Amino acid sequence: MNDCIFCKIAAGEIPSTTIYEDDDFRVILDLGPATKGHALILPKKHYADITEIPEDLLSRAAVLAKKIVTFMMKALPCDGYNVVQNNGEAAGQTVFHFHIHLIPRYNGDGAGVTWKPGTLTDEAKKEILEKAKDLK
Repeated sequence: MNDCIFCKIAAGEIPSTTIYEDDDFRVILDLGPATKGHALILPKKHYADITEIPEDLLSRAAVLAKKIVTFMMKALPCDGYNVVQNNGEAAGQTVFHFHIHLIPRYNGDGAGVTWKPGTLTDEAKKEILEKAKDLK
């Protein structure tokens, strides 16, 4: 996509702080990090979200996330990690190019990736289980 900023970054058209690159992905440090070491995994081809990316590439992105997190846990060091992947505006996606956030966590850092737990109602459970019968 000609107007996608992440396509341009992944292609090397826009300078970035690249910490890893291969034929399919570029991993960069986020310019607006939640914490020190916040990185993004960007596929070099454009996919708007998780529903568009091919499963084999998605699998490789997960393996790459593990590799980068394992490295960063030792290099920084940090106390934990969030691996975040948002889909759709309501879920917090602001750039509509599939990407994975790798966010190092430090005790007391205040970078919240949390929610207030709700309750799974019997009605919701029944509705979802009924619809899930079509999953194959």
